[in-house]
Amino acid sequence: MVTAALLIVVLLALAGGLAVFLPRLLRGELGVLREQTSAELTARNADVDRRLQAVVETMDRRLSELDTKVDRRLETATKTTSQIHERLGEVTKATGEMIARAKDLGRLEQALRPPKARGGFGELLLENLLRDRLPRDAYQLQYGFRSGERVDAVIHADQLVPVDAKFPLDNFERMVDADGEAEQELHAKAFARDVKGHIDAIAGKYIRPGEGTYDFALMYLPSEAIYYELVCGKTGALLQYAHEKRVFPVSATTFTAYLQVIAFGLKGMQIERNAQAVMEYCAQLQTDFEKFQEDFELVGKHLSNAQGKYASAEKRLDRFETKLERASEQQAEIAPAEAAAPPPALPRVVDAA
Repeated sequence: MVTAALLIVVLLALAGGLAVFLPRLLRGELGVLREQTSAELTARNADVDRRLQAVVETMDRRLSELDTKVDRRLETATKTTSQIHERLGEVTKATGEMIARAKDLGRLEQALRPPKARGGFGELLLENLLRDRLPRDAYQLQYGFRSGERVDAVIHADQLVPVDAKFPLDNFERMVDADGEAEQELHAKAFARDVKGHIDAIAGKYIRPGEGTYDFALMYLPSEAIYYELVCGKTGALLQYAHEKRVFPVSATTFTAYLQVIAFGLKGMQIERNAQAVMEYCAQLQTDFEKFQEDFELVGKHLSNAQGKYASAEKRLDRFETKLERASEQQAEIAPAEAAAPPPALPRVVDAA
């Protein structure tokens, strides 16, 4: 019991000591932990501050760069907007000019409504095409035949190529402007009749092989729309009819191609004529050379004969020289003998007195 009581007293003492020293120990440990935690927090706060400062600096730099880019974009957008306004002004001006040109074209269309004025305008366009593509001596305007008929133009190839520039447009315009299908069909038939009549007139008036033309003629159409209608439209059968009559429709575009081919052909003919002239000149040179060869051979014969005569004369001259030398030697031998002999006596003259 006493032992148990002592153990209890000791335990109680230990508990009391612990109760006294444990709070102090805990306070010390807590203080140490508080200091360590405070130091770590301070270090972490400093690191966080540095990172935040770096992030803030990066953000400031990028915001500054972004402001610069935005300013540049705004400046570029301002310039582009100014250019767009300028271009819009130019487009507005061009639109106004196009409207004015359209009005002018409307007035020109009104002026060209009379067939005679239209024909004159077509002839003018035809003349411009011929002048731009062919030499001036390769075509002729308003060419007259013996019958009194005059074609708008002829092209001087190996033979004459007649070109007609007049064309009936009234029924074509009515066909294009027609509202209903029935009315359009009616004007299409009238247009076909006009075209057939015009083809017959060209074939009868201008295809004259007896007066130097080819057996075909060109029908110049002043509008690509008319050419398309004639070739591919509802009246496309007219093209076959025209070909049967040896009349070939051409528009401004296709006529340019025709003229280009004709221009190449004219150049080829010119080259052929030049080649023929060169051949004739070469033939003349051959004849002259043969005559010169005959004269040269004759002179050679004369020179050969003269050479033979010269050699013969040279031999004769050598023989004559030899004879002279012999005669000189004989004369030299005779001279001393004559000097030694007394001179002959002179006859005595008697005085008659």
